[in-house]
Amino acid sequence: MDNGDLNGVVFLDTRKAFDSINHNILLRKMKEQFGVLNIELKWFESYISNREQVCFVNGMMSTPRNLVCGVPQGSILGPLLFLLYINDLPNNLKNTIPCLYADDTQIFSSDNDYQHLVFNLNSDLNNISQWLKQNKLQHHSSKTKL
Repeated sequence: MDNGDLNGVVFLDTRKAFDSINHNILLRKMKEQFGVLNIELKWFESYISNREQVCFVNGMMSTPRNLVCGVPQGSILGPLLFLLYINDLPNNLKNTIPCLYADDTQIFSSDNDYQHLVFNLNSDLNNISQWLKQNKLQHHSSKTKL
């Protein structure tokens, strides 16, 4: 900052992040990126699989629905599983410095040229969009700020 460079930051929010975690992708990442294998991987698969959800409205309970994605919110493991899921996102950012906190992501760039600064931010925004698509997540555009 002291050298007179322009600074840009984009604040992104992932839409329904904890509810959108794809179980198959999570388990694959746990195996390939973190070396979780055998009985430990089966334990995590059991933990996230065969969960149901119901709603209560005016004292009436809905029919249970099987959850095919998401991690249990309010659990101790939910945030950890989410972090394992998004851990590879920074590897896809080539032009900015990422800062991740739960489902919020910020990307920073500095440059003395405005056009180059905008290029860096836009380039990595495209990389984030591709990563989100590959990982079956969406950004919350109304909560995204420049």
